[in-house]
Amino acid sequence: MAPTDDLDDRPTASPSGPAAPPAEPVAPAVAPADGTTLRTARMPRWLPRAMVLALALIATFQFGSWAFHQLTGLLINILIAFFLSLAIEPAVSRMSARGMRRGLATFLVFLGLAVVTAGFVTLLGSMLAGQIIKMIEGFPEYLDSLINWINQTFHTQLKRVDVQEGLLHSDWLRKYAQNSAAGVLDVSAQVLGGLFQLLTVGLFSFYFAADGPRLRRGLCSVLPPARQAEVLRAWEIAVDKTGGYIYSRGLMALISGVAHYVLLQALGVPYAPVLGVWVGLVSQFIPTIGTYLAGALPMLIAFTVAPWYAVWVLVFVVVYQQFENYMLQPKLTSKTVDIHPAVAFGSVIAGTALLGAVGALIAIPAVATLQAFLGAYVKRYKVTDDPRVQGHRLRANRPGMLPRMLWARERRTEEEAPSS
Repeated sequence: MAPTDDLDDRPTASPSGPAAPPAEPVAPAVAPADGTTLRTARMPRWLPRAMVLALALIATFQFGSWAFHQLTGLLINILIAFFLSLAIEPAVSRMSARGMRRGLATFLVFLGLAVVTAGFVTLLGSMLAGQIIKMIEGFPEYLDSLINWINQTFHTQLKRVDVQEGLLHSDWLRKYAQNSAAGVLDVSAQVLGGLFQLLTVGLFSFYFAADGPRLRRGLCSVLPPARQAEVLRAWEIAVDKTGGYIYSRGLMALISGVAHYVLLQALGVPYAPVLGVWVGLVSQFIPTIGTYLAGALPMLIAFTVAPWYAVWVLVFVVVYQQFENYMLQPKLTSKTVDIHPAVAFGSVIAGTALLGAVGALIAIPAVATLQAFLGAYVKRYKVTDDPRVQGHRLRANRPGMLPRMLWARERRTEEEAPSS
């Protein structure tokens, strides 16, 4: 009996186990019409790894950006502390070279700075408190004089009692009192934040100055010997320029303070010592416009004594600014921080735009350090004796100029002509 197709399609029993299930029918591959071989499309093996790596890089960038924004305040404090440590490095190094422990020398320097700062703030606070009390006590007289002037000028009949009652019951005063009461907590939080920031800057600057050699040793330990010399040289330049900037500015602040103190004392303006210190510090550590900003407070207090005294103070401030710019400052800063006034002003504006008041304070020493670093590594050449270097223009009608021009033209024509 001939076998049928049904019998052939039945599963065959294996001697070692049950019969295998029937295989699913596979669709025959259809060849393309052009006769080429059909290939099954597969994902490249490198694509999943590349996708995972790209996602990991994006996540790392996002985390780094978030962490940087969260730590911006701390990084700014560390930057301030670093420049402060560079400023006091020369004094600490001198005391350490005489046998004193570096930590003790740093502590003594910080103690001296703290004493000077506390004394200045105390004197300035007492002066401002005295002026405020004086203004409050003299407010009725000022108000009476103002009311009399208004009545005489505009033919009105105002009285001080009516004006005071109107001010006390005004909506403006009530809203101002409410806003001031609500802002007490904000002011307290800002004061506490400022104290914490000051403590952070002082702590980091103390460690930077006291452990300066250890910090340099640790930084150089991860660099090859050639790079170590470059880093140490850059560090030395930064210390020289920052310390020189602070000391030269301190000396000019002392001279400016003494000069303004003599003027204010001669005019009989109260709080002359404090005002002299104020003018000296503000005028030197806020470049270019610091003198005029610092002179506003002495002018205001001098105006309370006599109006003409304020004019004399203004004239003296302007004259002293010219004397400082053209005679005093070039001699004191020629060996420490020799920066053009335009560059200094531009650096202060850039520093203010980037970091605010902190950038304005550290802009000049940072630019001076960069300028000195570039001056040490940028190769310079001798300038030719060309009159145009001095700003003189060459004119064709000068004697001997036309023949030289014709000779240069003939020489250029000969060089451009093809050689035979």
